[in-house]
Amino acid sequence: MALRKELAGQGLDAGPDTIAWHLEHHHQRVVSLATIARHLSRLGLVAPEPKKRPKSSYLRFEAEQPNQCWQSDFTHYRLTRPDASPGRDCEIITWLDDHARFALHVSAHARITAAIVLATFSGTAAQHGYPASTLTDNGMVYTVRFATGRGGRTSLEHELRRVGIVQKNSRPNHPTTCGKVERFQQTMKKWLRAQPAPPATITELQALLDLFVEQYNHHRPHRSLPQRATPATAYAARPKTAPGADRAGDTHDRVRHDRIDDSGCVTLRVNGRLHHIGIGRTHARTHVLLLVQDLHVRVINAATGELLRELLIDPTRDYQPTGAPKGPTRNHP
Repeated sequence: MALRKELAGQGLDAGPDTIAWHLEHHHQRVVSLATIARHLSRLGLVAPEPKKRPKSSYLRFEAEQPNQCWQSDFTHYRLTRPDASPGRDCEIITWLDDHARFALHVSAHARITAAIVLATFSGTAAQHGYPASTLTDNGMVYTVRFATGRGGRTSLEHELRRVGIVQKNSRPNHPTTCGKVERFQQTMKKWLRAQPAPPATITELQALLDLFVEQYNHHRPHRSLPQRATPATAYAARPKTAPGADRAGDTHDRVRHDRIDDSGCVTLRVNGRLHHIGIGRTHARTHVLLLVQDLHVRVINAATGELLRELLIDPTRDYQPTGAPKGPTRNHP
């Protein structure tokens, strides 16, 4: 209950998933989601929503790698004067990685223009590398494809074509296509409303946004990511893609979600044969990602992004040893 109150007071998600994550990672206590939900309901802290659309009714999609697709959107925000009366309007633009939900760039401006869109995109690309594609709505600062050809191309459209980046836009009246960045903005605004001192200037708002992005990327579990990892962990766990990259090639590339068994091994089938990859008993029951390119395998902790093992599969052997010496560990003086 203390965690629920603390998270809600900060404007953060305070559902059973998030509470369970904090209990496990910060208090070393594993509690089932059903137990947490039962206590929240018993104390009247859950508002029933019987008419809410079920998650299974949505068609979900997600980029396989970081920088495979960036989503962008901007939203309005009203500043607050020192006397607590409503101040002037401003706008906040976001660039979000589709795969990891990593907030690549968030900044506040008096008004979002095509020049600002290009500047924020170029600055973000200089820091994180160019994406293979972008996904936005049909705002005139992003595209003029509905301007009957009179507007030519926006500065962003020119830049994307120059670098070889695929530009994707949602269909009109289909906001769920850009649902990840829309949901991010909802979370951001909820956090801003919970702050004790509302910003009075764009400079103050930007300082709060920087604080939120740091917390969102590095210190907050994300319910849509494997093992409730943070966006920063998911963004760093896999290799980044690039514009025009041929993802097919002549190699067999795949990603697997698995869990290390009690003996410290994880299994992988290569060319129809099952291989046991030794990781170590200290990592038993750890959820992992296997990044496989032909015989090259990287085993990554799904929750922390830590590289547990990297190897080339020996097709002639079933068990792929760790290389550690056999027998108990000896204490050296």
